[in-house]
Amino acid sequence: MPVHYPFSAVLGCQADDLDDMGLALVLTTISPEIGGVLVRGEKGTAKSTAVRGLAAVLPSISVYAGDRFSIDPADPSAESPDGPFGSAAVVESRPVRLVELPVGATEDRVVGSLHLESALSRGAVEFEPGLLARAHRGLLYVDEVNLLHDHLVDLLLDAAAMGRVSVERDGVSVEHAARFVLIGTMNPEEGELRPQLLDRFGLTVEVAAPRDPALRAEVVRRRMAFDLDAAGFADRYAEAERDLTAQISAARALVGKVRLTAPGLLKIAEVCAAFEVDGLRADIVTARTAVAHAAWAGRSEVTREDIRRAALLALPHRRRRNPFDAPGLDEDLLDRILGDEELPPEPPEGGPENGPEDTSDPTPPSSDGSTDAEPPSVEPGERQRDSAETNTAESADDQPEVPPSPSALAPESVTAAAPAYRPRLLTVSGLGTGRTGGRSKAIGSSGRRIGANTSVRGSLHLVETLKAAAGKQAARPRTSAKVELRIEDLRTAVREGREANLVLFCVDASGSMAARKRMAQVKAAVLSLLLDAYRRRDKVGMITFRGEGAELVLPPTGSVDLAAARLDEVPAGGRTPLAEGLLEAARVLQREHLRDPDLRPLLVVVTDGRANSKADGKDAVRRSQQAAAYVAGLGVTTVVIDSESGPMRLGLARQLAEHLGAEHVPVAEVSAEALTSAVHGFTGSTMGRGAA
Repeated sequence: MPVHYPFSAVLGCQADDLDDMGLALVLTTISPEIGGVLVRGEKGTAKSTAVRGLAAVLPSISVYAGDRFSIDPADPSAESPDGPFGSAAVVESRPVRLVELPVGATEDRVVGSLHLESALSRGAVEFEPGLLARAHRGLLYVDEVNLLHDHLVDLLLDAAAMGRVSVERDGVSVEHAARFVLIGTMNPEEGELRPQLLDRFGLTVEVAAPRDPALRAEVVRRRMAFDLDAAGFADRYAEAERDLTAQISAARALVGKVRLTAPGLLKIAEVCAAFEVDGLRADIVTARTAVAHAAWAGRSEVTREDIRRAALLALPHRRRRNPFDAPGLDEDLLDRILGDEELPPEPPEGGPENGPEDTSDPTPPSSDGSTDAEPPSVEPGERQRDSAETNTAESADDQPEVPPSPSALAPESVTAAAPAYRPRLLTVSGLGTGRTGGRSKAIGSSGRRIGANTSVRGSLHLVETLKAAAGKQAARPRTSAKVELRIEDLRTAVREGREANLVLFCVDASGSMAARKRMAQVKAAVLSLLLDAYRRRDKVGMITFRGEGAELVLPPTGSVDLAAARLDEVPAGGRTPLAEGLLEAARVLQREHLRDPDLRPLLVVVTDGRANSKADGKDAVRRSQQAAAYVAGLGVTTVVIDSESGPMRLGLARQLAEHLGAEHVPVAEVSAEALTSAVHGFTGSTMGRGAA
């Protein structure tokens, strides 16, 4: 059995020593109803190390011997497909399991499926449990959870919501409990998480490497000691691990006795309302986390500090309004809502009628009629805006007026994007085999069943398997009336679904794009397509060309947030080296094909088609045509978004699209609504001519 890095060596072992990651992990194991933890942070910050060490400090659980579904013997309502278990059944104690869900796992491996060995050798229909069954009453860990395939995300959402898994496939009908602590780790630079799954995580924490050289040196020293002698290093922390286990056990015993008073619950509601979170799940999770934190600290009643720590863990990821809003929480605003005073005691049961009403007001009103006990009301949406405006005004008053610098007067400018909209769907032609997504047609593990093959990968196609075996029964010696199945009869389903793609933007940022406010319209189109790429789980990259060359401002990544930030910073000005932009796009596409041949690219060129550069002079147009022909020879699906506007149009972008073998889309028609209107208008005019 492998020796994991001690949990206490990573995070400490006292209630007041734990950082946010350690506290969140501990609290969700004290009260699994919280809903799990999402750990976000840069690579190399011990996220996976901490999670794997957590399982070792959790108290053992009791199970029936031989029960593959780990039901609780103390729960009379619990049922196992391996049961029923009578009073004479053997009960044993075992450690809590840490089940790791690989991002590339198949659906059969996650939920379970027909036991092929039993079906082929004995003709018996038996269910082979999946990872969700194995994780029941334990930890389900997904590293790089943001890269998890969408069909697996849907399975996790169903299991997390229902606490049960139902399997109806391949002649198998099974239902079993699946209650687990879901822990996910991710690097935000590789892409964000689907909002539906993000909301299912009860708590979220951001981690970063320490900047203190002494702390960094201590981390390295411990890691080297562990690598040199893992067992000896773990022994040095054995007592701390046992103390932590005992503390978690004590907190679990206390959590059901912790009181959350009515004033405390009202304060939680005020905090959630002030931060404008969606729905009521945030209130429930914050309340459960505050109760668990009080139990962890050994208190029998929730305090102001419990609510504060709970809010910092439960609310940041629920305040996101769109995929490009950074998660976070204004701690100053939180402290103002909570106030400086401790929570008031629970009012007497039955209300004021139980005693004489106290009409005295111990707090004198201020000059404006308000009291110190109740701060003046502020609209939730105005709190942070007012603070920002005040700080800006104060800083402006303190600074003397400064004349604009020469660089501010230069023709180069940065234009903000116009509002985003729902764009038309751009797809890669043909049928791919890439990872599951939502853009182009592909053969994969999910989608509609269109056939069967002899591959050993994928879900079993039972009908085709029986058909393949039926024609061979006469040539096989048979000892019973059952159909004899062999490995060569096995058929798996071929499914047609959708795949994710690499969407590479090649954006013209020259001076012509700044004219007539084109850049605002162009940025709105690209931003809209980025939002669409986020929803469809694509990788994105961005090239800009202006001045004398092209620049890869964002290498292909799963983080659409980074692409949106880079787009916002793109300036416009200078000449138009179109050939350099196309050739840089070709280099990026060739490099990415070597890294992942299954990831099919979609090249989106955003330009008005003009080409001029100081290096090429009059040959700029010819070089751009040669570059376009070279890109077309790569066989990449390309779309040219034509940014030209105004009554006088040269049609150069359309000519570029012809050289690229690309689809030509005017920037005004990137919107799905505009496309629909154009189609309806065309249909209406055709019908009108026919009627005439």
